[in-house]
Amino acid sequence: MDFNVKKLASDAGIFFTRAIQFTGEKFGQVEKTELDAHFENLLSRADSTKNWTEKIFRQTEVLLQPNPSSRIEEFLYEKLDRTVPSRPNNEELLGHYMQDAAKDFGPGTPYGSTLIKVGDCERRLGSVQREFLQTSAIGFLTPLRNFLEGDWRTISKERRLLENRRLDLDSCKARLKKAKLAESKAAVTSCCGDAVPDFQETRPRNYVLSASASALWSEEVDKAEHELRVAQTEFDRQAEVTRLLLEGISSTHVNHLRCLHEFVEAQTAYYKQCHLHMQDLQKELDRFPNVFAGNPGHSMASGGSSPLDPASAVETDTLKIEEVQAPATGTRKAKVLYDYDAADTSELSLLADELITVYTVPGMDSDWLVGERGNQKGKVPVTYLELLS
Repeated sequence: MDFNVKKLASDAGIFFTRAIQFTGEKFGQVEKTELDAHFENLLSRADSTKNWTEKIFRQTEVLLQPNPSSRIEEFLYEKLDRTVPSRPNNEELLGHYMQDAAKDFGPGTPYGSTLIKVGDCERRLGSVQREFLQTSAIGFLTPLRNFLEGDWRTISKERRLLENRRLDLDSCKARLKKAKLAESKAAVTSCCGDAVPDFQETRPRNYVLSASASALWSEEVDKAEHELRVAQTEFDRQAEVTRLLLEGISSTHVNHLRCLHEFVEAQTAYYKQCHLHMQDLQKELDRFPNVFAGNPGHSMASGGSSPLDPASAVETDTLKIEEVQAPATGTRKAKVLYDYDAADTSELSLLADELITVYTVPGMDSDWLVGERGNQKGKVPVTYLELLS
């Protein structure tokens, strides 16, 4: 118990000395040991790395999981060292709803069959997204978190210890300076006559009443010089440890650069897969344009065939594009809005922003036109075109 009390008193004394030194530095009343320019640059670079890594980490979390409640839930499960329950994401949930709706409306109906196709695509998109989130969390978020919660905490701890060592060093410098000043005063006074030491100002620890003031201050100077040497050694050792850790920030940048490349690759693969799935879905729907015609009643009222009329489908299928001739009047220019890959030889592939000539032929569905590009000819979907006057 006695040892603990002594240690507590010693720690309190050190803390009080550091507080006095720190306050004096803030008011410009005492000198402060400055670090060299290289060390200051390392500190500034480390602080910048920490701040930007933290911002990138937080924003990446928002990108991967926009729902704040879900992020908080995942954080709590992680802190409790428990597995986050698996739940369908938004795309998967939408796909389930569409397919359930198709069962209710009838999978054989045009709307129901389309819902099944789109719902299946949405579920595949959800699966791709889930894989992307998992890859990004492991390959990008985890290294950033490890730096913030591991390496940076170690650096911060050593920096605080270095600051304490610097305060101790500067306190020793101030104590030595004061002791030398008092010693010189005592030496001058002793030359002029006996002098009484100033106990209130100097407070020497091992003062011997029989000794002269000059001898007492010489002893105090020796003691202060010894403490200064010890403080300087500890400061230099801690500065070296901290410097090595700060120089390790370069390795951190290299590691984060590699992780960033992996994140970009994962993101590229994710969007590419999404694009391919949507292209496949679009092709499936474009092969059966009558299934989702915009207004069946309008076609019937204008004398056209019903979208579900088998005769109309047969007439379109048996139409030989190569035998179709452009009418003398009624041709128009059209600008292609999106890329389109022909599903068969009767269709014409399109490239976005190109200009083609289009026209209608009797018996052809209203959702399609015949398009010509030089010597090439084929059916093209109206929804991919912007008709020009």
